[in-house]
Amino acid sequence: MYYYWSMKKLVVGNWKMNPASLKEAQELFDAIKDGIKGAKAEVVICPPFIYLSQLKGLPLGAQDVFYEERGTFTGEISPTQLKDLGVEYVLVGHSERRKLGETSELVAKKMQAALTAGLKVILCVGENEGENKEEVLRQQLAGVSGVIVAYEPVWAISTGDPYKTKALPTPQIVKESADLIKKILGDENVRVIYGGSTNAANAKEYLEVVDGLLPGGASLKADEFVKIVESASV
Repeated sequence: MYYYWSMKKLVVGNWKMNPASLKEAQELFDAIKDGIKGAKAEVVICPPFIYLSQLKGLPLGAQDVFYEERGTFTGEISPTQLKDLGVEYVLVGHSERRKLGETSELVAKKMQAALTAGLKVILCVGENEGENKEEVLRQQLAGVSGVIVAYEPVWAISTGDPYKTKALPTPQIVKESADLIKKILGDENVRVIYGGSTNAANAKEYLEVVDGLLPGGASLKADEFVKIVESASV
């Protein structure tokens, strides 16, 4: 079993396929690094693969990983390659990856390979609009252990602007979802974070019911992201 014990809140910035250049990535990274000095929260940045070797000074996470260590797998990145770069965390099963065709079986293989390599896995789970939440979560969490779980209801994820979102689940709904995840896993100690269009304005209320946040669009604005981290540093 792998566990990541900490009383601190965890804030993970998922940059997705942004920014467009290394110069912009470095400027954003440096602005965040400078802005969160003294923060009590754990902060992880997940930039595109091509920037991982260039950014220094904060814990890094990869946005995806493959399940083999090496071989004839054009375009894939192995967990051992990420580990060699000093990457500590990896997102697995993000809804945008699942939308591209990743099955829970494939996600499980990636998760296990990453854990075996010593990476800290953030497993993303969540239902789409109209789906039965419990059925989806049970299916996505089958056989899972030793990971951080990011609950991201697909219907609440924005398209980039941290303030232009669909209707968001209330903190109470997020708490109920986190409790359900713990019940399914049979583990009250599992770390559950929330990743559905969080921003500086709503971060504090969600942080009261979960162990951290996984902002996307908001992590691309240094001042916005810094405010989220400040909300988590209590």
